[in-house]
Amino acid sequence: MILLTWILAAYGMSQILVYGSIFDDLRLSIHKWGENPLSLFRGVGSFLSGLISCMMCTSTWVGFFMSMVVFSPFNFYMDVHPIIATFFDGMLASGAVWATNAIVEWFEKK
Repeated sequence: MILLTWILAAYGMSQILVYGSIFDDLRLSIHKWGENPLSLFRGVGSFLSGLISCMMCTSTWVGFFMSMVVFSPFNFYMDVHPIIATFFDGMLASGAVWATNAIVEWFEKK
């Protein structure tokens, strides 16, 4: 039950960051920053622009964040080093959120 809650929280956070209207202005600013050839730290802006456009990419970083701040399912179930657990929690979040998002999109098309 804890794992399911963690996955649903990762999906919700990723969904809000990628599609939520509350972050429309922030996403637009990041996209402009990444596309402007004269901007300072353009590489970072380009990276963040790609990150917030992709559900799989965003959920990986959401998984890293949730692992460090909220709870680490991999460390809880496997009892490994926290750095390794954080990496695999990011991968878990990415795969679970991608699968959940694919199912939701499939239902939206029907």
